Amino acid sequence: MSIGNSPEDERPFADVSPEDRPSIGRALRQARIAAGLTVDDVSSATRVRIGIVHAIEADDFGPCGGDVYARGHIRTLARAVGLDPAPLLEQYGTAHGGSPAPTPAAPLFEAERIRPERRGPNWTAAMVAAIVVVVGFVGFTAFKGGSDDGAQVAEGATPASSKPVTPTPKSSKPAAPKPVPSDSAIAAAPQDKVTVQVSAPNGRSWISAKDHNGRMLFDGLLDRGQSKTFQDSDKINLILGDAGAIELYVNGKKIEDQFQPGAVERLTYTKGDPQVG
Repeated sequence: MSIGNSPEDERPFADVSPEDRPSIGRALRQARIAAGLTVDDVSSATRVRIGIVHAIEADDFGPCGGDVYARGHIRTLARAVGLDPAPLLEQYGTAHGGSPAPTPAAPLFEAERIRPERRGPNWTAAMVAAIVVVVGFVGFTAFKGGSDDGAQVAEGATPASSKPVTPTPKSSKPAAPKPVPSDSAIAAAPQDKVTVQVSAPNGRSWISAKDHNGRMLFDGLLDRGQSKTFQDSDKINLILGDAGAIELYVNGKKIEDQFQPGAVERLTYTKGDPQVG
Protein backbone atom coordinates (compact mmCIF):
# COMPACT_ATOMS: atom_id res chain seq x y z
CA MET A 1 0.00 0.00 0.00
CA SER A 2 1.40 3.41 -0.90
CA ILE A 3 0.21 6.94 -0.12
CA GLY A 4 0.98 9.77 -2.54
CA ASN A 5 2.54 13.00 -1.32
CA SER A 6 1.35 16.52 -2.02
CA PRO A 7 3.57 18.97 -3.95
CA GLU A 8 5.98 20.76 -1.62
CA ASP A 9 6.47 23.91 -3.69
CA GLU A 10 3.03 25.45 -3.11
CA ARG A 11 1.76 24.44 0.34
CA PRO A 12 -0.90 26.57 2.13
CA PHE A 13 0.40 29.32 4.40
CA ALA A 14 0.51 28.77 8.16
CA ASP A 15 -1.97 30.61 10.40
CA VAL A 16 -1.34 34.36 10.33
CA SER A 17 -3.11 37.50 11.45
CA PRO A 18 -6.32 38.55 9.62
CA GLU A 19 -4.43 41.41 7.96
CA ASP A 20 -1.73 39.10 6.55
CA ARG A 21 -3.83 36.04 5.73
CA PRO A 22 -3.98 35.05 2.03
CA SER A 23 -7.03 35.89 -0.05
CA ILE A 24 -9.92 33.41 -0.33
CA GLY A 25 -8.99 32.39 -3.85
CA ARG A 26 -5.32 31.97 -3.03
CA ALA A 27 -6.10 29.87 0.07
CA LEU A 28 -8.39 27.57 -1.95
CA ARG A 29 -5.81 27.21 -4.74
CA GLN A 30 -2.96 26.40 -2.34
CA ALA A 31 -5.08 23.82 -0.50
CA ARG A 32 -6.08 22.20 -3.81
CA ILE A 33 -2.46 21.95 -4.95
CA ALA A 34 -1.39 20.59 -1.56
CA ALA A 35 -4.10 17.92 -1.86
CA GLY A 36 -2.76 16.88 -5.25
CA LEU A 37 -6.00 17.80 -7.05
CA THR A 38 -6.48 19.55 -10.38
CA VAL A 39 -9.21 22.06 -11.19
CA ASP A 40 -10.91 19.30 -13.22
CA ASP A 41 -10.82 16.99 -10.15
CA VAL A 42 -12.46 19.63 -7.95
CA SER A 43 -15.05 20.51 -10.61
CA SER A 44 -16.01 16.85 -11.05
CA ALA A 45 -16.30 16.32 -7.29
CA THR A 46 -18.37 19.44 -6.55
CA ARG A 47 -20.31 19.96 -9.81
CA VAL A 48 -19.07 23.56 -9.85
CA ARG A 49 -18.12 24.69 -13.37
CA ILE A 50 -14.43 24.80 -14.25
CA GLY A 51 -14.69 28.46 -15.25
CA ILE A 52 -16.21 29.40 -11.89
CA VAL A 53 -13.48 27.46 -10.00
CA HIS A 54 -10.79 29.40 -11.92
CA ALA A 55 -12.60 32.70 -11.24
CA ILE A 56 -12.92 32.08 -7.48
CA GLU A 57 -9.24 31.08 -7.23
CA ALA A 58 -8.50 34.47 -8.86
CA ASP A 59 -10.78 36.19 -6.26
CA ASP A 60 -13.32 37.06 -8.96
CA PHE A 61 -16.78 36.25 -7.56
CA GLY A 62 -18.78 37.94 -10.33
CA PRO A 63 -19.45 34.72 -12.31
CA CYS A 64 -21.05 33.17 -9.18
CA GLY A 65 -24.25 35.20 -9.74
CA GLY A 66 -24.55 36.82 -6.29
CA ASP A 67 -23.44 36.58 -2.65
CA VAL A 68 -25.64 33.56 -1.87
CA TYR A 69 -24.11 31.50 -4.68
CA ALA A 70 -20.60 32.78 -3.99
CA ARG A 71 -20.87 31.64 -0.36
CA GLY A 72 -22.22 28.28 -1.47
CA HIS A 73 -19.32 27.79 -3.91
CA ILE A 74 -16.74 28.81 -1.29
CA ARG A 75 -18.21 26.32 1.22
CA THR A 76 -18.32 23.50 -1.36
CA LEU A 77 -14.78 24.08 -2.70
CA ALA A 78 -13.30 24.41 0.80
CA ARG A 79 -14.71 21.04 1.87
CA ALA A 80 -13.48 19.39 -1.35
CA VAL A 81 -9.87 20.47 -0.71
CA GLY A 82 -9.94 19.82 3.05
CA LEU A 83 -10.32 23.37 4.42
CA ASP A 84 -12.65 24.65 7.14
CA PRO A 85 -15.11 26.90 5.24
CA ALA A 86 -16.04 29.05 8.28
CA PRO A 87 -12.96 31.37 8.24
CA LEU A 88 -13.23 31.81 4.46
CA LEU A 89 -16.95 32.71 4.72
CA GLU A 90 -16.18 35.17 7.52
CA GLN A 91 -13.42 36.71 5.36
CA TYR A 92 -15.84 36.96 2.43
CA GLY A 93 -18.51 38.61 4.60
CA THR A 94 -16.02 41.18 5.89
CA ALA A 95 -14.97 42.07 2.37
CA HIS A 96 -18.47 42.10 0.85
CA GLY A 97 -20.70 43.72 3.46
CA GLY A 98 -21.72 41.02 5.94
CA SER A 99 -24.79 38.80 5.43
CA PRO A 100 -25.86 38.30 1.80
CA ALA A 101 -28.95 40.00 0.38
CA PRO A 102 -31.70 37.80 -1.12
CA THR A 103 -30.75 36.78 -4.64
CA PRO A 104 -33.09 35.40 -7.35
CA ALA A 105 -32.49 31.85 -8.50
CA ALA A 106 -29.89 31.53 -11.25
CA PRO A 107 -28.68 28.51 -13.26
CA LEU A 108 -25.02 29.25 -12.46
CA PHE A 109 -24.96 27.41 -9.12
CA GLU A 110 -24.89 23.73 -9.99
CA ALA A 111 -25.61 21.82 -6.80
CA GLU A 112 -25.32 18.11 -6.80
CA ARG A 113 -28.25 16.46 -8.50
CA ILE A 114 -30.07 14.12 -6.17
CA ARG A 115 -30.76 10.84 -7.79
CA PRO A 116 -34.26 9.51 -7.18
CA GLU A 117 -34.51 6.25 -5.34
CA ARG A 118 -35.29 3.20 -7.41
CA ARG A 119 -38.53 1.65 -6.41
CA GLY A 120 -38.61 -2.10 -6.16
CA PRO A 121 -41.32 -4.32 -7.65
CA ASN A 122 -44.80 -4.12 -6.08
CA TRP A 123 -44.89 -7.55 -4.41
CA THR A 124 -48.24 -6.87 -2.73
CA ALA A 125 -50.00 -6.40 -6.06
CA ALA A 126 -48.26 -9.50 -7.46
CA MET A 127 -49.42 -11.65 -4.52
CA VAL A 128 -53.02 -10.42 -4.82
CA ALA A 129 -53.06 -11.21 -8.55
CA ALA A 130 -51.64 -14.70 -7.92
CA ILE A 131 -54.25 -15.44 -5.25
CA VAL A 132 -57.08 -14.34 -7.58
CA VAL A 133 -55.79 -16.67 -10.32
CA VAL A 134 -55.54 -19.65 -7.92
CA VAL A 135 -59.05 -19.08 -6.48
CA GLY A 136 -60.51 -18.80 -9.98
CA PHE A 137 -58.79 -22.03 -11.06
CA VAL A 138 -60.06 -23.93 -7.99
CA GLY A 139 -63.62 -22.65 -8.52
CA PHE A 140 -63.61 -23.58 -12.21
CA THR A 141 -62.29 -27.09 -11.44
CA ALA A 142 -64.93 -27.69 -8.75
CA PHE A 143 -67.75 -26.47 -11.02
CA LYS A 144 -66.60 -28.73 -13.87
CA GLY A 145 -66.35 -31.77 -11.56
CA GLY A 146 -69.92 -31.20 -10.23
CA SER A 147 -71.32 -31.09 -13.79
CA ASP A 148 -69.70 -34.44 -14.69
CA ASP A 149 -71.20 -36.18 -11.60
CA GLY A 150 -74.71 -34.91 -12.50
CA ALA A 151 -74.46 -36.31 -16.01
CA GLN A 152 -73.51 -39.77 -14.68
CA VAL A 153 -76.53 -39.92 -12.31
CA ALA A 154 -78.93 -38.95 -15.09
CA GLU A 155 -77.72 -41.91 -17.19
CA GLY A 156 -78.33 -44.32 -14.34
CA ALA A 157 -74.72 -45.12 -13.54
CA THR A 158 -73.73 -45.51 -9.90
CA PRO A 159 -70.95 -43.09 -9.03
CA ALA A 160 -68.04 -44.59 -7.11
CA SER A 161 -67.79 -41.56 -4.85
CA SER A 162 -69.75 -38.34 -4.46
CA LYS A 163 -66.76 -36.31 -3.28
CA PRO A 164 -65.04 -34.29 -6.01
CA VAL A 165 -61.29 -34.34 -6.06
CA THR A 166 -59.94 -30.86 -5.27
CA PRO A 167 -56.50 -30.14 -6.72
CA THR A 168 -53.91 -28.77 -4.35
CA PRO A 169 -53.47 -25.05 -5.10
CA LYS A 170 -50.01 -23.94 -6.07
CA SER A 171 -48.11 -21.60 -3.80
CA SER A 172 -49.10 -18.00 -4.42
CA LYS A 173 -45.86 -16.56 -3.03
CA PRO A 174 -43.67 -14.93 -5.69
CA ALA A 175 -40.04 -15.81 -5.96
CA ALA A 176 -38.00 -14.05 -3.28
CA PRO A 177 -35.78 -11.25 -4.64
CA LYS A 178 -32.09 -11.98 -4.80
CA PRO A 179 -30.24 -10.62 -1.75
CA VAL A 180 -27.82 -7.75 -2.18
CA PRO A 181 -24.22 -9.04 -2.08
CA SER A 182 -22.69 -8.44 1.38
CA ASP A 183 -19.12 -7.99 2.54
CA SER A 184 -18.75 -11.77 2.72
CA ALA A 185 -18.93 -11.90 -1.07
CA ILE A 186 -15.72 -9.88 -1.18
CA ALA A 187 -13.96 -12.45 0.93
CA ALA A 188 -14.69 -15.01 -1.82
CA ALA A 189 -13.02 -12.82 -4.48
CA PRO A 190 -10.54 -14.61 -6.79
CA GLN A 191 -7.05 -14.92 -5.37
CA ASP A 192 -5.51 -13.68 -8.63
CA LYS A 193 -7.28 -10.30 -8.48
CA VAL A 194 -7.44 -7.30 -6.17
CA THR A 195 -10.91 -6.40 -4.82
CA VAL A 196 -11.49 -3.07 -3.04
CA GLN A 197 -14.76 -1.99 -1.41
CA VAL A 198 -15.16 1.69 -0.50
CA SER A 199 -18.06 2.60 1.81
CA ALA A 200 -19.12 5.88 3.46
CA PRO A 201 -20.85 5.04 6.79
CA ASN A 202 -19.80 8.28 8.51
CA GLY A 203 -20.57 10.91 5.86
CA ARG A 204 -20.10 11.77 2.19
CA SER A 205 -16.83 11.96 0.28
CA TRP A 206 -15.58 12.44 -3.26
CA ILE A 207 -13.64 9.41 -4.52
CA SER A 208 -11.73 8.51 -7.67
CA ALA A 209 -10.77 4.93 -8.65
CA LYS A 210 -8.55 3.77 -11.55
CA ASP A 211 -7.29 0.35 -12.66
CA HIS A 212 -3.64 -0.57 -13.36
CA ASN A 213 -3.91 0.84 -16.90
CA GLY A 214 -5.08 4.24 -15.61
CA ARG A 215 -8.65 3.66 -16.84
CA MET A 216 -11.20 5.53 -14.75
CA LEU A 217 -13.52 3.14 -12.85
CA PHE A 218 -15.39 5.80 -10.84
CA ASP A 219 -15.13 9.56 -10.28
CA GLY A 220 -17.77 11.27 -8.14
CA LEU A 221 -19.41 11.69 -4.75
CA LEU A 222 -20.19 8.77 -2.45
CA ASP A 223 -23.17 9.70 -0.26
CA ARG A 224 -23.50 8.56 3.37
CA GLY A 225 -24.47 4.88 3.53
CA GLN A 226 -23.38 4.15 -0.07
CA SER A 227 -20.56 1.83 -1.16
CA LYS A 228 -18.65 0.95 -4.32
CA THR A 229 -16.66 -2.19 -5.15
CA PHE A 230 -13.78 -2.21 -7.66
CA GLN A 231 -11.80 -5.18 -9.02
CA ASP A 232 -8.70 -5.46 -11.21
CA SER A 233 -6.16 -8.12 -12.12
CA ASP A 234 -3.20 -6.12 -10.77
CA LYS A 235 -3.96 -2.99 -8.69
CA ILE A 236 -6.52 -0.31 -7.80
CA ASN A 237 -5.52 3.37 -7.43
CA LEU A 238 -7.74 5.51 -5.14
CA ILE A 239 -8.08 9.19 -4.24
CA LEU A 240 -10.30 9.93 -1.21
CA GLY A 241 -11.52 13.54 -0.85
CA ASP A 242 -12.55 13.07 2.82
CA ALA A 243 -10.78 9.96 4.07
CA GLY A 244 -12.25 10.28 7.57
CA ALA A 245 -15.72 9.40 6.23
CA ILE A 246 -14.51 6.24 4.42
CA GLU A 247 -14.13 2.56 5.39
CA LEU A 248 -12.01 0.30 3.15
CA TYR A 249 -12.13 -3.48 2.67
CA VAL A 250 -9.28 -4.90 0.57
CA ASN A 251 -9.48 -8.52 -0.55
CA GLY A 252 -12.11 -9.15 2.14
CA LYS A 253 -10.16 -7.57 5.03
CA LYS A 254 -10.89 -4.21 6.67
CA ILE A 255 -8.14 -1.58 6.48
CA GLU A 256 -7.59 -0.23 10.01
CA ASP A 257 -5.79 3.01 9.04
CA GLN A 258 -7.03 5.94 11.15
CA PHE A 259 -7.85 8.48 8.43
CA GLN A 260 -8.50 12.00 9.68
CA PRO A 261 -11.76 13.86 8.81
CA GLY A 262 -11.25 16.17 5.83
CA ALA A 263 -7.92 14.56 4.88
CA VAL A 264 -7.21 13.77 1.20
CA GLU A 265 -5.57 10.36 0.73
CA ARG A 266 -4.00 8.82 -2.40
CA LEU A 267 -3.85 5.00 -2.04
CA THR A 268 -2.79 2.01 -4.13
CA TYR A 269 -3.76 -1.62 -3.36
CA THR A 270 -2.61 -4.83 -5.08
CA LYS A 271 -3.79 -8.41 -4.98
CA GLY A 272 -1.27 -9.12 -2.21
CA ASP A 273 -2.73 -6.50 0.15
CA PRO A 274 -3.44 -5.76 2.92
CA GLN A 275 0.15 -5.84 4.10
CA VAL A 276 2.54 -3.58 5.95
CA GLY A 277 4.45 -1.08 3.82
